[in-house]
Amino acid sequence: MNLWIIIIIIGLLTLAIRLSFIVLFGVVEVPPLLSRALRFVPAAVLSAIILPELLLRDGQLAIGLGNDRLLAGAVAIGVAWGTKNVLLTIAAGMAVFIGLGFV
Repeated sequence: MNLWIIIIIIGLLTLAIRLSFIVLFGVVEVPPLLSRALRFVPAAVLSAIILPELLLRDGQLAIGLGNDRLLAGAVAIGVAWGTKNVLLTIAAGMAVFIGLGFV
């Protein structure tokens, strides 16, 4: 029973923290510099999650033609840059990654 109480309390605290930002942005005027900076947060977080997966194999830096994930990521970056199409980027990256798995 204690575990469920802890889970509910943590869930409510998480909801309160997230809701506070939504309510705060509706009431408080956000400085233009902060507003511009916040636009880059999703890209920075996504990069921080993806980059280690592309560059590290078993805790070691793996930059080379033997790293299928890095090659697929490079293709995906090229497709994203050229087309600005998210679905095509994902499809191209996955196709290259799966294709390299067969080679």
